[in-house]
Amino acid sequence: MIGEDIVTDDDGSVRFERLHDVAQITFDRPAARNALTEPMYAQLEQWLDRVSHETGLRVVVLRGAGGSFVAGTDIARFTAFRSGDDGVRYEARIDDIIGRLEALAVPTIAVVEGPAAGAGLLLAAACDLRLCTPDARFGAPIARTVGNTLSIANTARLLGHFGLARTKRLLIAAELLTAEEAHAAGFVLAIVPRAELDARLDALCERITSHAPLTMASTKEAIRRLSADVPDGDDLIRRVYDSDDFREGVAAFLAKRPPQWTGR
Repeated sequence: MIGEDIVTDDDGSVRFERLHDVAQITFDRPAARNALTEPMYAQLEQWLDRVSHETGLRVVVLRGAGGSFVAGTDIARFTAFRSGDDGVRYEARIDDIIGRLEALAVPTIAVVEGPAAGAGLLLAAACDLRLCTPDARFGAPIARTVGNTLSIANTARLLGHFGLARTKRLLIAAELLTAEEAHAAGFVLAIVPRAELDARLDALCERITSHAPLTMASTKEAIRRLSADVPDGDDLIRRVYDSDDFREGVAAFLAKRPPQWTGR
């Protein structure tokens, strides 16, 4: 593959590569399990925009470098938040990025090794298909870590994939689902040993590229439209991001200590 990189030093990077009719977007910040920084989000937006205008493309693959998919958003960015409106703007940005990925006309595949947590889970959920390794874990354990909240749109995406009971397990019990549990839920297409992952991915891409592009594109858009009608939830986001508990969660996470929740 011929690759292109935007180098951002310690902020990580998101790489784009294309080989014939298959493109790959790689999250590259392995020292932080590919937790996404603001520059990485900006690069992802750039590559999604490019993919939406590429001709002859049949499949887009998302994967992480260094044995992890994406462990969420870099929590350090939350130290700059001063009000619930900051949270509303942040969640709207995440909604927009996830929506762009979901709206791509070509099929998308998430290749999940290690954690797909928080934003990583949402990125995987926005893809059409998912392969994972046996060590993959899926979750959004924000109720026991940072104390923020998901948007209504992203909560709806999880409900669509996991159903009510598993979604409450993810967001209230704050558990991570194993690869086997995600496969049993139908979220993961297949669990593949790491040594066989690239070959299985290549075979899946080859199969999809042989399918009718317009049929797949119209199917994707029909499903997106059927899933798009969700109520406004900015009041919920504002309340949580404006709380003492959220500020405590961020401070505790960065200090590597248990948070002391007060419900305020």
